[in-house]
Amino acid sequence: MVDRIPETMPAVVCHGPEDYRLEQVPVPVPGRGEALVRVEAVGICASDLKCYHGAAKFWGDENRPAWAETEVIPGHEFVGRVVSLDDEAAARWNIAVGDRVVSEQIVPCWECRYCRRGQYHMCQPHDLYGFKRRTPGAMASYMVYPAEALVHKVSSEIPAHHAAYAEPLSCALHAVERGQILFEDVVVVAGCGPIGLGMIAGARAKGPAHVIALDMSDWKLELAAKCGADITINIAQQDPVAVVKELTGGYGADVYLEGTGHPSAVPQGLGLLRKCGRFVEYSVFGSDVTVDWSIISDDKELDVLGAHLGPHCWPAAIAMIESGVLPMDEICSHQYSLAQFQEGLDMVSRGDESIKVSLLPE
Repeated sequence: MVDRIPETMPAVVCHGPEDYRLEQVPVPVPGRGEALVRVEAVGICASDLKCYHGAAKFWGDENRPAWAETEVIPGHEFVGRVVSLDDEAAARWNIAVGDRVVSEQIVPCWECRYCRRGQYHMCQPHDLYGFKRRTPGAMASYMVYPAEALVHKVSSEIPAHHAAYAEPLSCALHAVERGQILFEDVVVVAGCGPIGLGMIAGARAKGPAHVIALDMSDWKLELAAKCGADITINIAQQDPVAVVKELTGGYGADVYLEGTGHPSAVPQGLGLLRKCGRFVEYSVFGSDVTVDWSIISDDKELDVLGAHLGPHCWPAAIAMIESGVLPMDEICSHQYSLAQFQEGLDMVSRGDESIKVSLLPE
């Protein structure tokens, strides 16, 4: 059955810092090679919250540019149903009307040096859903997938808000890939939020000796164990450096995956890594972080690696969600209607009551 597409739709629109409004706006019209999608679920990310508060306010630096343009519909982790597309789009993405589909959060140009080298996630002029006017996001009833987008099918057998978790999970899996985890490794994951739990699941899938989860919340650590952590440490009660050193005969962990965004997690990771260990940084920080760089060089000769988005990891993330191996009902902890977007933002802002908060436009 083909959807009857209305002329207008409800959408959350950014008018500036802490000025998001639910409005009636025109339903977008897909152009050549594009697809119109009816949104089923959209997750609220920490970066959505940062944009809501305003980049300058978030960073404490008035010289930093805003991350999101005004008059933009936010939302970059989502899933929906195809309601309209032309033959060009159908052939490119191998999709049809009625298919459930996700789209990677970046819309690359496919022409810059990074795109030509397969590093599309680092595209120089790139667009991102929900941050720029050219690519409106998913906090709306409908959205358009541009011709340059990367699109993947998702099973119709899983809840929509579970399917939307493919975006943060792909990011987590990319961080795991950057860590080059080996069978005998001791892997430490800092933070048990949406990204950290995905890192734990991805690290466990690599088959290392131990996956250790760090957090200050006991209930999040319990969830980390369900995702694959065989050791959990509440850092408010135990010294993680001492625990890891004791476990490893005084050497330290092989891999440290940082997913908290808290400045203290950086020196913590440097302290508990062994010599020649690997530090993978995924988080975005709200303030500058200062460390003793001699630990990285003279003391330990560490590999310090960044991770950005989830390139080439979306099929694996989707397969992991569809497999049922993850406790998705607990990871996707809270769902709200589109009209309740402010409650959703406030829930994410509190941070200690939820894991993944989603809006369900329907």
